[in-house]
Amino acid sequence: MHDDFNLTSHNNIWFGYFSDFEQAGFITACSCRFHGESDIVPGTLNLALHIGDNPKKVVRNRQKFAEAIGVNAERFTTCAQVHGNRVQVITDKLIGSGALRFADTVPDTDALITNLAGVPLLLFYADCVPVLLADPETGAIGLAHAGWRGTAAQIAKKTVAAMQDTFHVKPPNLLAAIGPSIGGCCYEVDDVVRNEMPDYESCFMDKCDGKYWLDLWQVNRQQLMETGVTPSRISVAGICTNHNPELFCSYRYENGRTGRMGVCLCRKR
Repeated sequence: MHDDFNLTSHNNIWFGYFSDFEQAGFITACSCRFHGESDIVPGTLNLALHIGDNPKKVVRNRQKFAEAIGVNAERFTTCAQVHGNRVQVITDKLIGSGALRFADTVPDTDALITNLAGVPLLLFYADCVPVLLADPETGAIGLAHAGWRGTAAQIAKKTVAAMQDTFHVKPPNLLAAIGPSIGGCCYEVDDVVRNEMPDYESCFMDKCDGKYWLDLWQVNRQQLMETGVTPSRISVAGICTNHNPELFCSYRYENGRTGRMGVCLCRKR
């Protein structure tokens, strides 16, 4: 585990956070799976409304999570993730999109950015890579969902670019973090995936059966550095979800039958 990533609990709801973001005035929270309600995996804190779980239980889970991390559940702002690279700017009128109902979530989007305080951006993961971005100078934040398709489509770079264009952030000032997700130790891929990332050959390790281990943490870290983010300001949680299914949801480990962890990023004030 990275020195900057810590696990804690409040009211029996466990989550991980990045201390450098917290010290700079931002809330970060990567939810653990304990002590929730779910019809998919009973007793787990599934935070996603889009996977066929009981919506009332999901909303109660979100309320517990919000209270634990100190945000307003009705202001959670979410999107319908499609493994693409579309970035949505969250303005006043979009605050609370998808908070209590999937019907009003931001459509077809995999990254959210805003410079508004008190707006908890919330995305959902079960092996894919959470990329968190915050600028202490402007107060702007960004949260991206980077599975292999989004990573191949360079969503981390596009999120930084959108923050530059919209909020005039300077990449060297950004804090960046890569949350718990499947690690290079466990993420087996084939030539289809490798051929989509020709610039990141060093992040693939050969297996003996024509497959590869892919380090998505390193690909996303490299993409962030390519935008000008300072390497020492990029934190990697270093927790593989497939290796730690008792802590986090893992689509691979659970053969697709799992909830989703939530990752929240919010500017305090």
